[in-house]
Amino acid sequence: MSDWFTIDKIDNDTFIISEYRHWEETHCYLLNGDKKSLLIDTGLGICNIYDEVTKLTDKLVTAVATHIHWDHIGGHEYFPDFYAHGEELNWLSGEFPLTIEQIREMVVDRCDLPKGYDVNTYKFFQGQPARILKDNDTIDIGGRRIQILHTPGHSPGHMCFWEEGKGYLFTGDLVYKDTLFAYYPSTDPAAYLNSLERIAALPVKNVYPAHHSLDIQPEILTRMRDSFKQIKADGKLHHGSGTFDYGDWAVCL
Repeated sequence: MSDWFTIDKIDNDTFIISEYRHWEETHCYLLNGDKKSLLIDTGLGICNIYDEVTKLTDKLVTAVATHIHWDHIGGHEYFPDFYAHGEELNWLSGEFPLTIEQIREMVVDRCDLPKGYDVNTYKFFQGQPARILKDNDTIDIGGRRIQILHTPGHSPGHMCFWEEGKGYLFTGDLVYKDTLFAYYPSTDPAAYLNSLERIAALPVKNVYPAHHSLDIQPEILTRMRDSFKQIKADGKLHHGSGTFDYGDWAVCL
């Protein structure tokens, strides 16, 4: 299973751990500080991300998810010190709006599974976070401070992580190239626009999404914001209005 993860280096203290053998191409990010390390998202949980993380840091690792969806918390079981946003605590205690059978179907969908993997053993992580996060909280890992931005839209407790010192913005499922999802009941198209307006105003140098292409530039933040504003102006910023395609990205409402 050693070829399940792909590791890329952003700088000497920041790494991308990717799962390219699943169609969602989930990216997790390891930020190493002077005192501890922060792992943003833990992937699908098909293979053990902890084994990869320990190759990249010898410090205590805190895990934090951009949001409580299976493809972002799959490896949380290996990190007892994890944080979560207060708006999604119920999803960590048995109230996620999909069944385990539905989740397992999506886990194996268009996936080059490791030989011998049994999806019937797959579990949706449940647990109590060591810290409940809220908007504008900061996480200090020693020499690096990461600000929590509550950015609902894709999910109620979705967070982006802003490291002003480096100009890094980790956007989770709020921003990436490909089709953004804002059509199921737990999404909020109006909140999505508000969140895009907020992050588009930041002096971002590098955008790090949770899925698909890593060739993504900060200018996409303003393009997405402006497109959402136009959708709103046209009276279509609501569930059921369809898919809007802008070339290198789209949104399904």
